[in-house]
This record gives sequence, C-alpha cells and structure tokens, in this order.
Amino acid sequence: MCVDIDYQAQSHCIRRMHQMFGNDGNTHLDLACGTGPHVRHFIDFGFDSQGLDLNQPMLDIAATRCPEAQFTQQNMSEFSVEEPLDLITCFLYSIHYNDGIEKLKECIANVHKALKPNGVFCFNVVDKTKIDNKLSVKHTAEQDEHLFTFQSGWHYKGEGERQSLLLSIEKSSADETHIWNDEHPMVAVSFDEMAELLAPYFEVHQFEHDYEKILPLSPKSGNAIFTCVKL
Repeated sequence: MCVDIDYQAQSHCIRRMHQMFGNDGNTHLDLACGTGPHVRHFIDFGFDSQGLDLNQPMLDIAATRCPEAQFTQQNMSEFSVEEPLDLITCFLYSIHYNDGIEKLKECIANVHKALKPNGVFCFNVVDKTKIDNKLSVKHTAEQDEHLFTFQSGWHYKGEGERQSLLLSIEKSSADETHIWNDEHPMVAVSFDEMAELLAPYFEVHQFEHDYEKILPLSPKSGNAIFTCVKL
C-alpha cells in the first residue's frame, strides 16, 4: 500500500529542516512510526532514533528493521520519554490520528515537554478548508501474481473537527477480484488553527508539501510541512 512512498526523500528533507532550525543534536523520536522505515533512515543519517505507535504488530516489524532503536507502544497524545530529545517527527499525515482537537492539544503539549531547548517538531498536515472531496490518489503494485490497486482521498463535510481518510484496495488476479473499503476518522484542522495551537509552545514555520525543495507555503496550498522550534 505504501510502495510509492519515498521514505528516504521524506527523511532527508526533515533532516535538512533540522539542520536549518535545530540545536545540532541527534536524538530523535518518530510518532506513529509504523514499521519504522523513517526511523531506519534517520539511524543511517547518524541519529539515535526511537519510535512509538499504537499497533504492536507494526512495532514488531520495526524492531526487526531497526534493531538499534527502541520502540514503545504508546498513544501520541499521551506519550512520555525518558530523556529530552532534539527532534520529533510525525510523517504521512499521522498527526491527524489524534482523536479530536483536545487530544491534538495534548499531543502538542507532550511534544513540547519531550523536546530539549531549541528542539524541533516536524510533521505534515492537510488544511480542512481546502479539502476537495472529489479528489483522490491511486497507484498500483504487483505481488505474487496479483495486481493491487490502492486509492485514498480526504473527505470533510465542511464543519466540525472530524474529517475522514477514505481507502479502497482492489486485489485482482486472472480469475477473481476482491475489493475492500475503509474509512479512518481523523481530526480536522486548518493551517491557521494548527498554527494557533502551536504558538504557545513553538516558533512555527510552514513550508510547501515538497520533499525535494524547501519552499515557503503558498496561500493556495492545502498540504503543508510544519517545522516548529521549541520556545
């Protein structure tokens, strides 16, 4: 499902952000780390990395991929760390998995608490006011003589603090096709609202959602990379 994601480019971009805004430290935590592909790249960059996620089977895979790292099963809105960190990341729009605005506030407060002075928090986010419910992205992959087609898109009803990530998976072979549909409830927030939530804790910088170039955010953009420096 994630075959088209360039984890190395994403990790390298955020490493550059940390070099620009950070405190020159090398301790790192990845929130909602999944199976650990970003953690793997940060370790290879020379970071002392760790990860957390709610899904233990994913963490088991992450531990195999990154035996040098520590992984813990924690909720990103309630987590704690043993020692303050230099960099905290949250990739793949996973910041939206916080269960509502209050939980998002708790997550931000805990990130601030977990960072060293001038530590950096980087994540990507979608603006609820710019979601087009008709748009989606699709890609395909082949495995074990099956063709998989994956489609995903955001949906927001236009009010409230809830949006959805709609997913569809189609598995086709020579003689049959199976289709699965899923919906992930997520917290909805605009860029302005996110910046307001972050302001008591961080110096906030917003950039285009482009992992190849570091560009200031356009007013027309609906996706962004937030880079936040602990006050």
